[in-house]
Order: sequence, then structure tokens, then C-alpha cells
Amino acid sequence: MWADPVVTRHFGRPFAEEESWTRLLRYVGHWALLGFGYWVVEEKATGSFAGEVGFANYKRDLESPLRDAPEIGWVFAARHHGRGYATEAARAAIAWGDAHFGRSQTTCIIHPENLPSIRVAEKCGYRELQLTAYKGQPTLVFVR
Repeated sequence: MWADPVVTRHFGRPFAEEESWTRLLRYVGHWALLGFGYWVVEEKATGSFAGEVGFANYKRDLESPLRDAPEIGWVFAARHHGRGYATEAARAAIAWGDAHFGRSQTTCIIHPENLPSIRVAEKCGYRELQLTAYKGQPTLVFVR
């Protein structure tokens, strides 16, 4: 999934195998060290891999008043785009987050051209907080 240019068009470029492996290790590390992280999303009907959703604290070099808030993210394989899976999965993750983080704010960052993800964020109760830059790219910061 991370090597697919359709999936990664708003991330800058497709990821090499090494970068995908490092991402997986970060996911495991989040659970081990912070007690939260990402889940694999499976399509119910087939059991096939659909994508990933979860929370992280990447300590991003990002100007934001919410730099240390849990950051939700979602990404789905191209064949699963447009099916509502991201909204369903994000809502499930948010419910988990509400139970585990309490009333703490959570955040997400989205490239301004990624309109499908912006719609998912808004459906899940996130509102735009600021436009900033991350790794030289315009980035919207959302808060819930």
C-alpha cells in the first residue's frame, strides 16, 4: 500500500520497502511505549487488508499548539477508496481514543488538496485549526 503512488500522492512520494518497514516498527513501538498506536483494517466481507487507522505521537517538527496531542491518521489501499471505510474506521478509533484519552484533544494533519481525508476528518468532528507547513509542504492542522 505504501508503495502505491495513488495512496501516497499527498505524502510526497511512494515509500521504499525500508520506509514501510520503519513505519511498521513505529506502530509497534507506539503500542509498547505509549499504550496506543495503529490498527490494521480488514474488509469484513473478505477479510482482506483494507488499510490502517490509529493514533500516534510522532514528535513532528511542526508549528502547532497541539504538537503533543494524540494524532489520528488513516490510510487505505486504493481499491478501498470511496467506500466509507475511512470514516467507519476513524469513528471506531475515535471511540477508542475517547475511552482512553478522556477529554484530551486529538489532532490530525492533512494536505490541503486531500479533499477525501478532509471530509473524513469533518465527518468525525474535527475542525480546521490552522494552515502551516510540514516538511516544506502546506499542511492543515485539525483538532477535535
